[in-house]
Amino acid sequence: MALAIAPDLSPIAVDARGVARVGGTRLTLDIVIGAYKLGDAPEEIARSYDVITLADVYGTIAYYLRHMAEIDEYLERRHAEAEELQRYSDSQIDREAIRKRLMKRAAEHGLC
Repeated sequence: MALAIAPDLSPIAVDARGVARVGGTRLTLDIVIGAYKLGDAPEEIARSYDVITLADVYGTIAYYLRHMAEIDEYLERRHAEAEELQRYSDSQIDREAIRKRLMKRAAEHGLC
């Protein structure tokens, strides 16, 4: 009997917001490939995120290795978007006002 090899689908799916997720979970491609690029073994990644299977981790890495330029471009774009969001968030926070409120509250409760 001959071995029948069926094509295996990628465990990566893009949600309605354009975010690539792995294994039908909320875990993003950024997380899995980021861990891989940091040198984490697939087994370590699967243990760290119990929502995905080891097969999904290997499938994600295999897809990344076949489409590295495209995925790296996507990851760079996501990183730039995250930095922009962080800058915006930081610009909206008055840290000194928060500090003053907390110090006042602490003094009112005799904590300072």
